[in-house]
Amino acid sequence: MRRSMPVRRRLHRPLITLLAAVALLLGVGAVPAYAEPNEGGSKKLRDTLEATAKAHIEAKRKLDSSKKRQKKMAKELSELEGRLSELSVMVGEVAAQSYRIGRLSAAAALLDSGTPEAFVQRAASLDMMAQRDGRRVRELTEAREQARQAKLAINAEVREQTKQLAVIAKKKKETEAALAAVSSGTSGGFSGGSATSAKPAPRNANGSWPSESCSVNDPTTSGCITPRTLHALQQTKAAGYKRYVSCYRSGGSGEHPKGRACDFSAATNGFENRTATGGDKAYGDSLAAWHVRNADRLGVLYVIWYRQIWHPGTGWRAYGGSGSPAADHTNHVHLSMY
Repeated sequence: MRRSMPVRRRLHRPLITLLAAVALLLGVGAVPAYAEPNEGGSKKLRDTLEATAKAHIEAKRKLDSSKKRQKKMAKELSELEGRLSELSVMVGEVAAQSYRIGRLSAAAALLDSGTPEAFVQRAASLDMMAQRDGRRVRELTEAREQARQAKLAINAEVREQTKQLAVIAKKKKETEAALAAVSSGTSGGFSGGSATSAKPAPRNANGSWPSESCSVNDPTTSGCITPRTLHALQQTKAAGYKRYVSCYRSGGSGEHPKGRACDFSAATNGFENRTATGGDKAYGDSLAAWHVRNADRLGVLYVIWYRQIWHPGTGWRAYGGSGSPAADHTNHVHLSMY
């Protein structure tokens, strides 16, 4: 019986080796980036990051729209004021002439006509002058009212901008307070990657992001993702970032179960339970920087990579998980979408 044990072990070794090879080929041996159950921090932190990022993006959109409207109104007001100046001069000339020589009554002018032809000509001239002077006065009055309304509209836009700036400042404080438990302050971020090259995702007519559900097939898993997440995934690959990626994940909180997040492996062959170095680190740096540069085009909520997190309201900040490569995001770039 004792002699049969080594034989049995030798017989099992080829089978074990074969199973290990198959598992490796199928990716079973790779440690998933979401191995940590609390990847991205606590549920409260993830919910706060999502809510504050959305509020910041929406407030920034309203602020930018208000500035555009104000700029357009300021141009219109400048043109109105130029027209007002011209009309004021014209009406002033009419008033000055009437003051100097007195306004000739229509009856006196007509009676002074020597011939019927002159009578008709003078009548036509008087009518033309009355129409001209009356039109100038009306135009001046209308231009003044338009200028007044334009100034009121500009003042309203200034109040709107003040309101949105207050919202942005408030959401920044809320984000910083939420990150305090996992962040030690600002950080330098990452360099690399090309410029803003992503094709913009579709927006609503007012520039806001449309509400989307987990409605399209996720090409990286058997689950679903939102159309905007799929667009970001496709644009990321088009930019040259083609290493292993996983998006949908069932269960838990955060954006993965909603189909609004993807984890991009730093290593070539999939997620590895080790901190990225060398070329893998450079790949992650470049990818994270690219996502941030294209955040407004794609609809990015936040990015986490290599113990740092980017949020639209705070920029890059230090970030720490439980210490594992997955929790500290040193083996994958996490992308959360609006």
